[in-house]
Amino acid sequence: MTVHRILSLVAIGLIVTAVTISAAEPLKEKAAVAEAEKWLSLIDGEKYAESWKGTSEYFRNAVKQEQWEQSMQSIRNPLGKIVSRRVKSRTYSTSLPGAPDGEYVVIQFETSFEKKKSAVETVTPMMDKDDRWRVSGYFIK
Repeated sequence: MTVHRILSLVAIGLIVTAVTISAAEPLKEKAAVAEAEKWLSLIDGEKYAESWKGTSEYFRNAVKQEQWEQSMQSIRNPLGKIVSRRVKSRTYSTSLPGAPDGEYVVIQFETSFEKKKSAVETVTPMMDKDDRWRVSGYFIK
């Protein structure tokens, strides 16, 4: 009887833990989306140096500030001003190809620019070492 009770308590504990983890993911996704939108406003304002400073340590170690600024000027400037942007999807993950294990949210935005009516921006915030979401990847398709 005691073993059965212990196993029942363990099972309940595992279920509660699983529910808590699943409930936490939407909160993490929401926080990551807010950070991505704040970061994108820097890009929209052509504040590329500031946007680089706001990226994750992982990103800053992989991409030099000058490289980032040049790539944004050549990729983003020709698109013109932003017309609209809305979240298309967001996915929480602890593992991404080519990146260290950690906490990530891959966010896709449906975006319209002055000179490109339909684009998809993908922004990937990651949980940085100081427990803050910071962008670790960005591209436009």
